[in-house]
Amino acid sequence: MIDFRFISPTQFVFGRNAEEALIKESSKLGGKILLHYGGGSIKNSGLYDRVKEYLAKAGTKVVELGGVKPNPVLSTVREAIDLCRAEGITGILAVGGGSVIDSAKSIAIGVPYDGDVWDFYSGKATVAEALPVGVILTIPAAGSEGSNGSVVTDEDTRSKFASGSDLMRPVFSLMNPELTFTLSPYQTACGITDMISHVMERYFTNTEDVGLTDRLGEALIRTVIDAAPKVMADPEDYEARAELMWASTVAHTDIVGLGREDDWASHQIEHELSAQYDVAHGAGLAVVFPAWMTHVRKENLERFIQFAVRVWDVDYVAGREDETALEGIRRHKAFYESIGMPTSLSALGVTDNRYDIMADKAMRDGPFGGLKKLSKEDVIAIYTLAEG
Repeated sequence: MIDFRFISPTQFVFGRNAEEALIKESSKLGGKILLHYGGGSIKNSGLYDRVKEYLAKAGTKVVELGGVKPNPVLSTVREAIDLCRAEGITGILAVGGGSVIDSAKSIAIGVPYDGDVWDFYSGKATVAEALPVGVILTIPAAGSEGSNGSVVTDEDTRSKFASGSDLMRPVFSLMNPELTFTLSPYQTACGITDMISHVMERYFTNTEDVGLTDRLGEALIRTVIDAAPKVMADPEDYEARAELMWASTVAHTDIVGLGREDDWASHQIEHELSAQYDVAHGAGLAVVFPAWMTHVRKENLERFIQFAVRVWDVDYVAGREDETALEGIRRHKAFYESIGMPTSLSALGVTDNRYDIMADKAMRDGPFGGLKKLSKEDVIAIYTLAEG
């Protein structure tokens, strides 16, 4: 295990009617907030009206900006930063899923910064200050309600980059599993894939003696695997929805990544895929991750065997180590298919080959990945394996 420092300042309020805590918690955002959200779902569900009511009871002044897209875009972030500066906004309330929360975090670091917010994503600047962000979570997936990072797409250049700082962690996250009852099966499945992937990016490591975090990660994945068919069969299964909502948070607060080197190659490869084709992030991960696993498994075959045996109950047979690892990958891929996720580029609707372009963008900082440092040739090979 390697040395680490960890902070998680977010206050989590979890359970039925958790959003009512906004009346008390909104004071952490100051006296004038930006209410940030996506499309019409929060209005159709009545959540929007309740949020406005709670903020009125708290005496908080509100400025609104909706319209956040899946894979949040830089133009919206820049528009919001200008609005916040003009209105004297003191904090941001994100009501939605990962895209809305990531957008809110980007706005929060951009408002007090003298330069362009994209500097934080292109590596030209580091975060030194941020407005406070609060969250009402409606889609369990990205884990952004408790994480220290965000991802934004520059739609002009089709560049999708991440930025991270503990200053970006929300000051509070209000989490009511009932708010997820109306999610479509596809949205639910994308979220399931995303939260599992956040564990796997940390799980596949060359760091030794990390048994505790290994077991934590395995428990998270197995819990999600158990809850997934339940919510697919009954979208209003509160207990299963609650398991998924909390799992998405724990998967990305970094609890399961402490003391070990992470990988994150699959996310970087998928970011280029969704930047080019605007596909759902979770769906892209369902395609990329099995291909990455197949390509790199022999870099640390023992770890892939452990994953197969502990997560997927594959029987270990001495002398058939690679077969064991491959069977674990096969079962993992079959799980994605069982919840309606695509597992090939063709199933994702990608028919033209932009592998060279995507690989070049992925390689912007040179070889990447923790388990195996990937070259451009590796990245192209992974896209090729993902063709189906």
